[in-house]
Amino acid sequence: MIFDPPLLPATLVQRYKRFLFDAIHPDGTPFTGSCPNTGSMRGLTATGSQIFVSEHESKTRKYRHMFEMVEVDGEMVGINTGLPNRLTEEAIRAGMVASLCGYGTILREQKYGRNSRIDFLLRDENRALPDAYVEVKNVHFSRMPGLAEFPDTVTKRGAKHLEELGDMAGAGHRAVMIYLIQRNDCTRFSICGDLDPAYALGFARARQRGVEAYAIRCTVTPQAITPAALVDIDFG
Repeated sequence: MIFDPPLLPATLVQRYKRFLFDAIHPDGTPFTGSCPNTGSMRGLTATGSQIFVSEHESKTRKYRHMFEMVEVDGEMVGINTGLPNRLTEEAIRAGMVASLCGYGTILREQKYGRNSRIDFLLRDENRALPDAYVEVKNVHFSRMPGLAEFPDTVTKRGAKHLEELGDMAGAGHRAVMIYLIQRNDCTRFSICGDLDPAYALGFARARQRGVEAYAIRCTVTPQAITPAALVDIDFG
């Protein structure tokens, strides 16, 4: 995914009210923008951080600028939770997840489970493969060099998705969790059980019920974010 027009550098002042941030342009001009990430963004919002923002001319937007990525310890980290589905679809179509090759149809945002929507429903027109229900989670949290973790705070919604995926697996479908890592510096992935024990238990239960899990690392630059490779998951 290429950023067009290119992202603009800025210095972060604060991120607040979940949806907003204040920053300063390189020429010293302050501005307020929207933050497309309502999560905790643990470790990614230090005052003075170098960030990169997109600029939008639409008259329907209240704020022209959107927070896209932040530099942490010399590494670029994507924070926009609106991008992982798009990046995951790129990865699937490129054959990065070998077990998901062969599906000719990719349906987005399909209703399923208990009043939920699955990110992708993969179907084989020849019906040689079972339907694959694919849920995507954005990952940007890292506490140890090389290790990406999810979640960075309690996520009851995420635990609900795991249970519903388990139901799909129990009904004879394929059920797949994909953790999309918007960081350059991670070669491994694990579930963050100390910050959300319930999610960790839900993940273990989902795996026992037949839910598949994959983690995809992206190459992140101010010019583009590109799915790069599968990384190992520590199933613990």
